[in-house]
Amino acid sequence: MGPTVLVLSPTRELATQIHEEAVKFGKSSRISCACLYGGAPKGPQLRDIDRGVHVVVATPGRLNDILEMKRLHLDQVSYLVLDEADRMLDMGFEPQIRKIVKEIPTKRQTLMYTATWPKEVRKIASDLLVKPVQVNIGNVNELVANKSITQHVEVIPHMQKRRRLEQILRSNGPSKYIVFCSTKRMCDQLAGYLDGPFGASAIHGDKSQMERDKVLSDFRNGKSPILVATDVAARGLDIKDIRFVINYDFPTGVEDYVHRIGRTGRAGATGVAYTFFCDQDSKYASDLVKILVGADQEVPSELRDMASRGGYGGKSRRWASDSGYARDDYGPALDSYDQSRAPQESEPQYKSGNDGNCDIGNGGGNSSCYLSFSPGPTDEGGSGNGARSRSRSPNCARDAGNGDSVW
Repeated sequence: MGPTVLVLSPTRELATQIHEEAVKFGKSSRISCACLYGGAPKGPQLRDIDRGVHVVVATPGRLNDILEMKRLHLDQVSYLVLDEADRMLDMGFEPQIRKIVKEIPTKRQTLMYTATWPKEVRKIASDLLVKPVQVNIGNVNELVANKSITQHVEVIPHMQKRRRLEQILRSNGPSKYIVFCSTKRMCDQLAGYLDGPFGASAIHGDKSQMERDKVLSDFRNGKSPILVATDVAARGLDIKDIRFVINYDFPTGVEDYVHRIGRTGRAGATGVAYTFFCDQDSKYASDLVKILVGADQEVPSELRDMASRGGYGGKSRRWASDSGYARDDYGPALDSYDQSRAPQESEPQYKSGNDGNCDIGNGGGNSSCYLSFSPGPTDEGGSGNGARSRSRSPNCARDAGNGDSVW
């Protein structure tokens, strides 16, 4: 017998967090769970599934490896969850996802969670879902930042970023910080410098699973209160009491900017985000101004000037030397990741809500419930947009039955 529930997530950290919650809620009912992810030995994971499990939480790459070994079968899965679907597609996991779904019966309930709604996500949603119901939190057509986060954007020369970072850390005092860098090398260099006076560790795709676990443990317990991270490594992290986010390097688009700052200001708390904005980031100036204005934040005059000149949206120890490096990867699936990949031609249309015939929870077979999150940080931890709205059929009972649902 195989599992009845399958949850797919883009990263190891997010998979382990979901697994921890599944174990916590399933323990009293004797619901067994297994977590499958790369960067760790297959042996213990295979032993877990050989004992029989009800719930499998997995990253697409490792799950495909185990399916090819014929050590797991998905013909009993009736409940499929695709968490952070947009990020999985960005990371190049679409072929693996489609291959996995082919192993799952069509009579299932599917939930898809996505923070953005580009053509690629719409395409895979139209292929995998049946008569979906869409639920939007906030404005699906507008990227909105959490208003509980105070955003400070500083337009500065690249060579001044390190000194300014140290000033921010010293002026705000002890707290939990996430510092985002664009490269793995910069993560290591910056963490090495900050570790002496402040206590810092780096996390990125080149770290082993043992190293990553230790880094996150030290960050959670305050031993290393500064986490220097790449986008991929930090996506989906749900760590309490993160007070500050610092964008040392601006990301390749305002969507990732909103995701980054959403690591703070969670579950009703407030947070602070500092962003260093350099001349090479000017093409994102207009979109960043819109984000700041939409969240009632102060817009620096230098940033407005950049936008008006035609910027457009796209994407004590000694200091270590500054150097560039290739963008972060996250296992084999990222080898083919192209951030400029053209979108799919097909663009299916979705409506909010449904025609009232969604029978999820009532044995409705292939009826589907589609729930889509608007762009921005909308995780359960409370990093969601300021305004929230939900649209669903009155007959749609979530979390039960055989119908399909997508978040």
